[in-house]
Amino acid sequence: MLIIGIAGGTGSGKTTVVNQIINELPNQDVTVISQDSYYKATDDLAYDERTKINFDHPRAIDFKLLVEHLIELRAGNAIEQPVYSFAAHNRTKDTVKTHPSKVIIVEGILIFSKRKVRELLDIKVFVHADSDERLIRRLKRDIQERARDMDEVLLRYQETLKPMHQQFIEPMKEYADIIIPNNKYNTVAVDIVRTIINEKL
Repeated sequence: MLIIGIAGGTGSGKTTVVNQIINELPNQDVTVISQDSYYKATDDLAYDERTKINFDHPRAIDFKLLVEHLIELRAGNAIEQPVYSFAAHNRTKDTVKTHPSKVIIVEGILIFSKRKVRELLDIKVFVHADSDERLIRRLKRDIQERARDMDEVLLRYQETLKPMHQQFIEPMKEYADIIIPNNKYNTVAVDIVRTIINEKL
């Protein structure tokens, strides 16, 4: 089994890179685990209180459960992956049964911020994108897919996303094995990642 971590700022294009890697692999025995599934449950908070949570801080993530699940998958056991609702700002009661596979891709903005997670990753990839480009992508995604309004997204960007990126995400580049600039010229970097995967498999 090969566990690959793909990190980078919000809107950096991590999902695009994940898809580029998966689509070119000769066999499709790949499982993708999103950090977003591991936001902590906030059942004890009212909706208005949940909207004020800083979801871009490492303490918002249930890293303990993520580590346990990665260890279980590495051992060949299936896990019950949480399901998170961005509309409700809370984990749902549902889970998704996730089976081990030859390649596990873990993607998320904060996955390099925890040493125990980093130690479980065989390859660490950081996707880099210009801050203006990331903001534009975040705006489009949150408005179209997560039912947010523009003022809410911009306020969150100014108050939490930008400072959290500078504190917890950008410095994590030093742990990356490969840094991919997310633009039209990134095909070589993606090809290198795929080659490494194929060699290790």
